[in-house]
Amino acid sequence: MKSHILSQRLLGMLLFLLLLWPMGRGLGRATSPEDPARAPILAVLNEQQAAWNSGDVDGFMKGYWNSPELTFAGSSGITRGWQPVLARYRKNYPDPQAMGHLDFSELEVRPLAKDASLVLGRWHLQRSSDELGGIFTLVFQRFPEGWRIIHDHTSSDAK
Repeated sequence: MKSHILSQRLLGMLLFLLLLWPMGRGLGRATSPEDPARAPILAVLNEQQAAWNSGDVDGFMKGYWNSPELTFAGSSGITRGWQPVLARYRKNYPDPQAMGHLDFSELEVRPLAKDASLVLGRWHLQRSSDELGGIFTLVFQRFPEGWRIIHDHTSSDAK
């Protein structure tokens, strides 16, 4: 219950900070390379990319908060919970050929609080039969085991 309240508060704070972002109050600035959250968050994303590119969906999912309160928003709606998000990935990417080669780019890490950050970026998937890409917004939270994605909103570029 406590983690649910914390997650709700973090998402509320995210919305509040995003409203302030255009006002130039400094809350939405991308972190500098010296920001202590930047390196561990980028390490999570690098580990996810490496797991994906080796065909390891379970390894990719280690970057997500293993909780029924995890949320993923995409073109097919909102998926709630770590297990349903894993099932979604397994269904949509059943084998290494379907997974292709994943690259993240244009990554921006923006602190929201001591234990929370927003990450903006682009994703690109190269497969033998096609290419896909788009943008994502991730909300990371720091847990005792490290930084994890608590919310993922991913969209695809128009074809």
